[in-house]
Amino acid sequence: MSGPSVNALFLGNASGVNFSLVLSTIDEETGKLPHLNCSGSRRAGDWNLNVMPGRDVSKVTISLTRNLQLCLPNATDCCTAPLCVVETLQVLACRGSVMLTHLLIQAEIYANSSVIGNVSENATVIPNQAFQPLGSCPCDLTAGACDVRCCCDQECTTDLKQLFTGSCFTGVFGGDVNPPFDQLCSAKSMEHTPDWFPFLCVQSSLDNTPFLGYFYHGSISTPRDASFKIPLQMSPGRVFTGYRQGDPIMTEENDYFTIPQQSMAGQCVGNAPVAFLQDFDVRCLTQLASYREGLPHDVRVNSGTGDFIQQNVIYGTITDVDKFITRSESPPITEVPCKNVTFAEYYKFIWEGKNIKEINVTVFLGSLCDGEVLTQRFTVKFVSLNNTNETESFGNPGYQVGKPLRAANLNASDTFGSLKLWQPALRGLCTSAAYTPVLFGLDSLSGCTLQVGVNEDCNHLRGNVTDKLNSLIQATHIGKRSNSSYSNLNDWVEIIRLDPYNSDTNVSTGNLKGICLDVPANLNIRIIFATVGAVQGIPQQEILAVQISYSTVIWQFQCGLTCGNVDFLPITASVQFIKVPAQPPIPLTRFQINYTEFDCDRNDVCWPEIFYPLTRFYTGEPYPQCLAKTLAVAFVVLLVAVTSSPWFQKVWENSLL
Repeated sequence: MSGPSVNALFLGNASGVNFSLVLSTIDEETGKLPHLNCSGSRRAGDWNLNVMPGRDVSKVTISLTRNLQLCLPNATDCCTAPLCVVETLQVLACRGSVMLTHLLIQAEIYANSSVIGNVSENATVIPNQAFQPLGSCPCDLTAGACDVRCCCDQECTTDLKQLFTGSCFTGVFGGDVNPPFDQLCSAKSMEHTPDWFPFLCVQSSLDNTPFLGYFYHGSISTPRDASFKIPLQMSPGRVFTGYRQGDPIMTEENDYFTIPQQSMAGQCVGNAPVAFLQDFDVRCLTQLASYREGLPHDVRVNSGTGDFIQQNVIYGTITDVDKFITRSESPPITEVPCKNVTFAEYYKFIWEGKNIKEINVTVFLGSLCDGEVLTQRFTVKFVSLNNTNETESFGNPGYQVGKPLRAANLNASDTFGSLKLWQPALRGLCTSAAYTPVLFGLDSLSGCTLQVGVNEDCNHLRGNVTDKLNSLIQATHIGKRSNSSYSNLNDWVEIIRLDPYNSDTNVSTGNLKGICLDVPANLNIRIIFATVGAVQGIPQQEILAVQISYSTVIWQFQCGLTCGNVDFLPITASVQFIKVPAQPPIPLTRFQINYTEFDCDRNDVCWPEIFYPLTRFYTGEPYPQCLAKTLAVAFVVLLVAVTSSPWFQKVWENSLL
């Protein structure tokens, strides 16, 4: 250890266990530690031993009680050398006279380097570089001596400077750290100066120079917009004309209405705003020490029209806490044993058009104790006011990213279908895995492991794996849109299935056991979609086709550290969304194929778009300014063309005569 305290954990039941601390000295001849017994105490020299018992884990803390400051003159109880403590400690755990275990600690602790008391030293004052350069004499490189050819060196006497007066360093290195800049009118030289220099030079003092970061302190006036340019809605986040899909919901205090949500990194963010018409269902892990209450339920929410609505909250109690709580093996870290906290919150937003009509909240409470891990659940769902069965999600009929796909089984009496992925739990076995729906626009990959015996029949294995994969797809059709009707067959696309393997093919491996060929262990779901329009500025996306295929692997029984009769076969399911144009691209003409120099997509110079800056599509600068520049250039070109013509010269000569 190198600090004044160190912690260790004692695993097991600490009831009846006596902990003691011994300060040991290594024998210089044998290099061994002396024999120990269980008659020690919890204090040895300048060291203390503290034990915080737990159920199965106890925390043991060894701390140093002496002062670690370096000794000042005439001071005691301090460190005389930088290496203050070099000692060997042993922590013993005994039950009666029997030693259960011991811990050896080698302590090497240095004294604190911080200074105590008044410090009186001459500190170098660094000037403000806004007004004075940091180095007024850059060529002064040697302290206490004169640098040759450095005429700004204060340590050079007059006699020494006479030796190199004509060879002094010039420029910034020689001490001229604030030279006049080239644009200054007083810096005009006789050579290489254009005739128009007096008209465009800068008349200013050297206090306002761009060299070395200098700047000029002048008065700053705050610009004021004209009254006709000031928008009527002064609060940028407050909605008075209704929400659009994806807009954050605002509260009465003009703040975001927040509910814990999952970030891109997989962690939960407590102050994440809720977006209008975007459902989510998240689970967040927390402990009693890190538990934080969310937004109060008495906060009123902006409905979208300027008025505010109150949340309708119903409280309940969790009876089966095992679905939310797992026990942690770490020792307790708080003094409060248990606390009543929120286990789950279910929000139901009832909307119509662009406004929120009602908010119903169901909150489930329970007791969380120290040493337990709570899986909180937060669910938000938007339901249309004109929809009683809650099957319609949005006003936009197209799919939105992050929303579940609409599936159907049109060959059965019950047309409801599902398209799911695995959500493994516990050991990742397929038998205990949960399911999660496939979300539109999100490429996903999930999997689980299947137990396989060494004497497994290959045909039975292939059939079992195929059944597991097909259990994810309980549908024959996928809706083109999120509001596809079950009664209209044109609103659905049929799922194209490719057989995993040909059962008639000979895939036998002979008499070998533990090897199976062509096992369909990977399910590939490809979904082709396109943007076919927009509703209120939000793209409307439709699904055009869905294909399901299988990838086969060779399974071979693996023998790890210990060979058994059971092995594990990982099986996966992947979803890939492929975006295609809504309409087929226009084919290239013969002119575009042969004369590629006029193709703007393949050349830096695009002659067909020479007048592009004159169109409204050009946004590099304001349109009136661009038009004025173009007219000025056109006028100059026309003037040059007119004055250079022969007839203009004749007219000019005749006018002079």
